[in-house]
Amino acid sequence: MKQYDRIILLKSDITTLKVDAIVNAANSKLAGGGGVDGAIHKAAGPELPEACRKLGGCNTGAAKITPGFQLPAKYIIHTVGPVWRGGNSNEKQLLSSAYSSSLQLVLENDINSVAFPNISTGIYGFPKNEAAKIAIDQVKLFLNKNDSPELVYFVCFDIENYTIYEDILDRI
Repeated sequence: MKQYDRIILLKSDITTLKVDAIVNAANSKLAGGGGVDGAIHKAAGPELPEACRKLGGCNTGAAKITPGFQLPAKYIIHTVGPVWRGGNSNEKQLLSSAYSSSLQLVLENDINSVAFPNISTGIYGFPKNEAAKIAIDQVKLFLNKNDSPELVYFVCFDIENYTIYEDILDRI
């Protein structure tokens, strides 16, 4: 774990964190899937799929919120990152929007601590270095304009993403 002002970098399982909200790298149907999405759905318990069905899906770059149910986190913010299609299909803007939309929900729901996974870098294939830069830029921009949240966690499940985030954050 490393702390950079209001940003904390962790190599951990996001489903175990005792924070106000965790962000789920969801699919557009909010139906659960593989990777972090599947892990969050499994850990949150059987109430989560029903809550997600009532939300009616989510567009790429947007975010919606549910209770955390059986997770230590009070809320789950579901955001849909873009599938990487080579970089010419608005992917960077959509990923930026996924972070900013999630942070807007943080503000609207008086959330003091939020944890982000590495959105779109798994099966969606977004280049990890570019995704990390976008994530950090969006969070720093938001934190510079807002007093809330008090803490933003970047939670990396693997050492590769952790090292990428650490390298970028160390240079800021």
